[in-house]
Amino acid sequence: MQVYKGLNYGGSEWTPKFVASIDPEKCIGCGRCVKVCSQGVLGFGYLDDEEEDRMRASIANKDKCIGCRACGMTCVKKAYSFEPKAV
Repeated sequence: MQVYKGLNYGGSEWTPKFVASIDPEKCIGCGRCVKVCSQGVLGFGYLDDEEEDRMRASIANKDKCIGCRACGMTCVKKAYSFEPKAV
């Protein structure tokens, strides 16, 4: 499978990895990832669990993701998974 490649400012090739999912078991709803996302990809949603009435991060606009992985780097619980985009 061929994946999308980009170039950094110095001309080196890199593979952006786009947000694929957020593990609801790991997410604590702190909101750091939502604040750091400059593209408006993330939002908040309720976990479908009758025992808990807490907000969790959710992927609101997946198509806007630019593959920077800032959300995953900010997440202290490592709740994010990423994948490259096929060409």
